[in-house]
Amino acid sequence: MVDRRSLLRLMALSGALLPVGLGMAHAETMKMEDLAVEGPLGDVFMGSPDAKVTIIEYASMTCSHCANFSTKIFPLVKEKYIDTGKVRFTLREFPFDPLATAAFMLARCKGNDKYYAMVDLLFAQQKAWTGSDKPTEALLSVVRQAGFTQESFEACLKNKAIYDGVNFVKERGAKVFGVDSTPTFFINGEKRSGSISIEDMDKILTPLLGG
Repeated sequence: MVDRRSLLRLMALSGALLPVGLGMAHAETMKMEDLAVEGPLGDVFMGSPDAKVTIIEYASMTCSHCANFSTKIFPLVKEKYIDTGKVRFTLREFPFDPLATAAFMLARCKGNDKYYAMVDLLFAQQKAWTGSDKPTEALLSVVRQAGFTQESFEACLKNKAIYDGVNFVKERGAKVFGVDSTPTFFINGEKRSGSISIEDMDKILTPLLGG
């Protein structure tokens, strides 16, 4: 059986997080230079640094709307806009609960080159580990597919630097940018909260791209 202590530690520490929705919660547009400030773990970008449009998504790994975007909408955005050099994209951590924090930590522990592969795996199998009555065991079962062992799983969840880095991003997102729900997108600084379809994304991006 998986040792639960690491996840229980996250639950205990989560009480120290800032409440969601503090600060500039209703600001709808942010300066790109402010949004460009990275957390201690850095941003993992996809797409050309010369792209006309930058999309920053704040997501929670236990958010069903985020999983829907990741599995159904994002592949279309990637093919149409990111792979063609029109859009630069990064995902930022905004975990709503200790289980989401643990999932993001596991993605970070794999390193930048495998970060999105881990995120994709966790979102694709979200129901399997969030719906289980033994979530730590279920989460381990999923990440074993990416090479985690019980030992590396527990070591990752005890990594304070990664824990602090993930929560720095969440706290700054809430306090500075008014993120209070997921997914929340900043598209060239303009805030868009909630689910978004590929049709909606097309309408937003077309004028920004001059097409």
